[in-house]
Amino acid sequence: MSDIQSASLLTPGQPRDEDGPVFSEPWQAQAFALTVKLHEAGCFSWKEWTERLGAEFRAAADSGEPDDGSHYYEHWLMALEKLVAEKGMVGLEAIAGRARDWEKAYLNTPHGKPVHLEAAKK
Repeated sequence: MSDIQSASLLTPGQPRDEDGPVFSEPWQAQAFALTVKLHEAGCFSWKEWTERLGAEFRAAADSGEPDDGSHYYEHWLMALEKLVAEKGMVGLEAIAGRARDWEKAYLNTPHGKPVHLEAAKK
């Protein structure tokens, strides 16, 4: 069993098929892989990860979000952002700034073309 399959077994509710995790968009796979790599590098324990992810799911449920799995990776990303901030690896303001840069790059990129962060400077 691969590291990714092993890790995914520890995240109940994660979209998957018989081969492992299923991603509907590339950013979801990237967030998943980044989480696994940061864990493997010793940046946080898997227990810390699952507790943070569980807290995101509870907050969503408490706000009335339906539990249909459609926002699973959005919660995954939020949990990752908060955990790396709590660990002092990067601040939430820096994360938000980078998200704004990517949004600006997307808006400055012609339809059908790859988005590059440099386009945020236009």
